[in-house]
Amino acid sequence: MSGSWRIGTLMGIGVYIHWTFLILLAWVGLTHYTQGNDLADAMHGLVFVVALFSIIVLHELGHALAARRYGIPTRDITLLPIGGVAQLERMPEDPKQEFVVAIAGPAVNMVLAILCVLGILLLVGAANFFAALAEGAGELGFLYENHERMPFLSEIPLLGVDFLAKMLIVNVTLAVFNLVPAFPMDGGRILRSLLALKIDYVRATQAAASVGQAMALLFGFLGLFFNPFLVFIALFVWMGAASESSMVQAKAGLRGVPLTHAMITQFRTLVPEDEIGTAASHAVIGFQHDFPVLEEGRVVGVLTKSDLLRSLAAEGVHQSVSSVMRRDFETVDPADMLETVFDKLQTCECQAIPVIRDGQLFGIVTMESVGRFLAIQKAVRRSGRG
Repeated sequence: MSGSWRIGTLMGIGVYIHWTFLILLAWVGLTHYTQGNDLADAMHGLVFVVALFSIIVLHELGHALAARRYGIPTRDITLLPIGGVAQLERMPEDPKQEFVVAIAGPAVNMVLAILCVLGILLLVGAANFFAALAEGAGELGFLYENHERMPFLSEIPLLGVDFLAKMLIVNVTLAVFNLVPAFPMDGGRILRSLLALKIDYVRATQAAASVGQAMALLFGFLGLFFNPFLVFIALFVWMGAASESSMVQAKAGLRGVPLTHAMITQFRTLVPEDEIGTAASHAVIGFQHDFPVLEEGRVVGVLTKSDLLRSLAAEGVHQSVSSVMRRDFETVDPADMLETVFDKLQTCECQAIPVIRDGQLFGIVTMESVGRFLAIQKAVRRSGRG
């Protein structure tokens, strides 16, 4: 994801932090400092946020490791102010596998919640803990004042009862929220996997998306009267459900279709010695944004639209194509299926892929060409004529 920095690797998966997460850290620290007028309060607030997002990383890691079990790699995990995102190469379409991958995240939160409960029991004793629950305490932090078993542990911020109580509440909240049966939350995928055991995958997705949009309407209605943040969640859920449904329908329309049905065969190519201005001229007068670069008839690079514009802004029109083109690029074979190519277009973060066999360039395929094929296919199906 653009605007993200790598902060480490966990179980072989890169962990990134988006620049907007730093704004959240600064805001939380400033809020705690101004409210408490104390640097210690600011530090406690920052520690809480870091602990919260560590929990989110572990949640996403649960998804990633479950997917790895089925041979599905995870590209990275990125921290955002609204949570975390594990970029799986794909979601399994086998209902049982999708269920396992989807439930793995909330399962991690429940395990962490149990560990928090055990920690609190260790500090305050079972009798005080269950007495507090019986009294209907909203939070367990006040037990910090009453426990006598191991008072020295409470002096360590990350082992204090108040901190563990907050982490308990966070984990239970995350688990429950993610189990809401609405895309893009885990509960939406769990619901689809269960439905897909009885009906086909596309209908299961449509049914789960409908349930999710009904939940969105409920969130939006409640948000108007109780909490405006629920309106934001409603929009998030509604768009997620619509996006998932559209994506699955698109992939269903591509299943069993050869790549050649959506391959572009009339296009421009460049040579390494061409100037960037030549590519810009082709882009202006035609539909093409990305250009294969040929040398002695073989593809040696791809000039993308983003690289073209960046070069024009920095160096002008006279820079050579060879100094700007990408030499590391994806390729597909003319015999590939369009569904596979569509997945590759999504995961490679590229707009165009050359179609090559035995070094010979047959064509290019882009998201736009796939989209045109789907639009034509949909129109033909509506007409009832093949």
